Amino acid sequence: MTDRLPLSAFIIAKDEADRIARPIESVIGWVDEVIVIDSGSTDETVAVAEGLGARVIRNDWPGYGPQKRFGEDQCRNDWLLNLDADEEVTPELAEEIRSKFADASYQAADGWRIMIRDMYAHETAPAPWAYGYHQIRLYDQRKGRFSTSIVHDTVRPEEGAKIANLTGIMAHRSIRSLDFQVGKYNRYSGMQVEDMRTRGRKLPKSRLLTEFPVGFLKAYFVRRYRKYGWWGFILSINYAHARFLRVAKAYEAELLEKTGKE
Repeated sequence: MTDRLPLSAFIIAKDEADRIARPIESVIGWVDEVIVIDSGSTDETVAVAEGLGARVIRNDWPGYGPQKRFGEDQCRNDWLLNLDADEEVTPELAEEIRSKFADASYQAADGWRIMIRDMYAHETAPAPWAYGYHQIRLYDQRKGRFSTSIVHDTVRPEEGAKIANLTGIMAHRSIRSLDFQVGKYNRYSGMQVEDMRTRGRKLPKSRLLTEFPVGFLKAYFVRRYRKYGWWGFILSINYAHARFLRVAKAYEAELLEKTGKE
């Protein structure tokens, strides 16, 4: 159980000096290699990653999916473990993965979904009710790879590939601060609109009226942000605004296109 697994962990990053240590430290020593794909950090991301034993490779930013596909190509193992720079493998998940490789039960599936749960700066662990979602993050790249979408970074398994769930979780520290969250939502909504226009998708203008209230209710009740108290109320407002911003930017793009002022 102390041997390194025939498993490559890879992480995409840019200006993550304050966060990159956690994902690396959560896997270094028990996976065969840790690779960081850096897209031009101007802080100490590269130095921190290399200092912890990761191999850093520079690649200009092509979008989320293409960057992760580039990362896949740099790995020397068929089995891959993908983390984002704001995520970390919990000790329970690490032990589960190591156990599956110890008895070869990982081969029971071609890819394994992992629950990724939100964790905030003031917390020491994700809350039991924290919003989470399953993603294929442990997988055989011969049976599936990340999509080519510049916005959506999701592993697309081949037809007939068997997918199963792990019980352990990844902790997701997606928000450094509210200031960071607002900037992230602003950037991401712009990328979403670009992706929609590339695919020829248009949003009905009626959603300018419904997107904010529906987004708030979804966050507050469905995502259970209400359980965080006032912090959850703030998170719900910001989530709703992000949803509205996407629709507003899409409408703005239509107006500019019609007037020839793109």
